[in-house]
Amino acid sequence: MAESIEPAGAREHFDVDHDFIAHLNGECLEWAWMDGEALQRAMQAQGADWYELVQQRCPYLFAAGPVFVSELQLRQMCEVIAAVQEVVGKPEPHTEHGVFYGYDFHLNEQGVHLIEVNTNAGGAFLNALLIDSQHGLFLYGSAVAEGHLEQVFVEMFRNEWRVVRGDAVLKTIAIVDEQPESQYLYPEFLLAQKMFEKVGIAVHIVDPSALQAQGDGLYHDGQRIDLVYNRLTDFDLKQQPHIRAAWEQKQVVLTPNPMHHQRYADKRKLALFTDADALRAKGVSQVSIDALLRGVPQTRLVQVGDAAQWWEERKQWFFKPVSGYGSKGAYRGEKLTRRVFDEIMQADYVAQRLALPDERKVCAAGIEPQSLKYDVRCYVYDGEIQLVAARLYQGQTTNFRTPGGGFALVREVS
Repeated sequence: MAESIEPAGAREHFDVDHDFIAHLNGECLEWAWMDGEALQRAMQAQGADWYELVQQRCPYLFAAGPVFVSELQLRQMCEVIAAVQEVVGKPEPHTEHGVFYGYDFHLNEQGVHLIEVNTNAGGAFLNALLIDSQHGLFLYGSAVAEGHLEQVFVEMFRNEWRVVRGDAVLKTIAIVDEQPESQYLYPEFLLAQKMFEKVGIAVHIVDPSALQAQGDGLYHDGQRIDLVYNRLTDFDLKQQPHIRAAWEQKQVVLTPNPMHHQRYADKRKLALFTDADALRAKGVSQVSIDALLRGVPQTRLVQVGDAAQWWEERKQWFFKPVSGYGSKGAYRGEKLTRRVFDEIMQADYVAQRLALPDERKVCAAGIEPQSLKYDVRCYVYDGEIQLVAARLYQGQTTNFRTPGGGFALVREVS
């Protein structure tokens, strides 16, 4: 059992803070609604084809209103992120940092809870569009407030190139995913392509099979690819040996890459983050250990020898495959059948103590008022938060199928 360390008075402070935020999120506050007309104009400005694609494929991409979070909650999320950075350490010199890490939190009356870290988190370009349409009002971060997210993103990719290639000019980027045009977030790839092309970088949106390996690197339609923006969920690239080989031979800059997933997103890291003895043995500071024990739900490796105890305690836990993503193969313990439970016991899983998300009441035109779950995602590069967004949803996962749900603005209340 992981130890819990909390400064005197912190519990009372958080209770008061949470009660106020829960009140705001539980009300239909007319003054708090986002400017829906401004969002529609921003979407239409991306072109008729792009706008029609979004309307047809993902009509619930953007939520009907914002989520409120407190200054204290944001500070606690920052503390957890900083602690994770200390545990995983700095990358090797002349290697990529990894773009768009997604730190996903559940917020509730017990505090903020890091549910997982993603190393190919989607949605940043879409959230930038949403945020920019609102003129930065009440939103977190100086780059957000000043409308500089595009510049921040471009500089991030250029820095990924620079740490590997130095002063050479970044000319071509390939956004790579399996059958990208069929992906739910394909509209985001198009936003990224447009952003890069505005600064003179050629962009190819391609399936990995469309990249040809030649003696000096990867090519598409006869053009050499400088950098691959990797959106594949084949995290170790076992199914894409030509991409992995080009990266290992330093013929292409690859971000994020298998090392990033291994360092941050392997679910076994969550167990390390909640093991105080192991953290001390690694030389992690007590400040970071305290932040992790407060901010990461207790996580344990599942072993078949403990099956009887796991079955007895299953309702307290959420079971996740070590190499899973997007809630695939993840199960809330109380809903497990014995057959699925037995399969989990024979596979590579971790169990994370339940930390249920809070809810946001949505009152939008055309739908009945309803309370939706939400999580908060911090998009992070090299340890720094670039933007904070939320996702409103029903059910177990953030599925973008809920009227009134989708990516939501996060408004800080101090």
